[in-house]
Amino acid sequence: MQRMTADYSELLRLILNLIRFGTIADIDHDAQRVRVLVGKNTTTWRPWITLRAGDAQTWFPPSMGEQVIVLSPEGDFTQAAILPAIYSDKYKSPSTNPAYHTTRYVDGTVVQYDSTAHTLTATLPDGTSVTVAPGKVTSNAEDTECTGNLLVQKNLVVNRNLTVNGITALNAGMNVQAGKEGGPAAMIQGIMRATVDVIANSISLVKHKHGKVKQGEDDTEGPK
Repeated sequence: MQRMTADYSELLRLILNLIRFGTIADIDHDAQRVRVLVGKNTTTWRPWITLRAGDAQTWFPPSMGEQVIVLSPEGDFTQAAILPAIYSDKYKSPSTNPAYHTTRYVDGTVVQYDSTAHTLTATLPDGTSVTVAPGKVTSNAEDTECTGNLLVQKNLVVNRNLTVNGITALNAGMNVQAGKEGGPAAMIQGIMRATVDVIANSISLVKHKHGKVKQGEDDTEGPK
């Protein structure tokens, strides 16, 4: 009778250990292993389950104190795999809107897609940079708006240029400076039209006067 009770207790323990909840107690990022606190016990170093680990691989490790599920074949913690993650009081959901697909990072960055508004947004903290290299970035959006400064920088080998194949509207003026290498500040191949005036070194093209010219009805000759 005692042996039957002992066998039953062991079987019940194994069944209960098949799926358990726990929190991350330790992380070895190089080995891709964690130890999990389950109740009052801590597991041995076990792998966590990731989204892909074949031809494509993902890296999004769990964090200390994150609530996870411990999946143990045959109820044996030494064979367990760790499945992230479950919201907790420490790590709450970044949204409760069913239309949002949201990721919030530890530095406050939030990347979110709104399937109702069809809008993808990335809210980044100060000092964050976005790098795309190498290749080309193509935007087929009907309108692209930049609310900050836009800098086209040269590298150590060649200059990088801004090329616009279409009409350009500059609604707040234009400031053009010659490069350190010298040469003209601007070159225009074709006709330049000004609706008001052109001023060169404080001399107005429209209002400047020529001395020693007798006024009359005759036109002057063309410029030479």
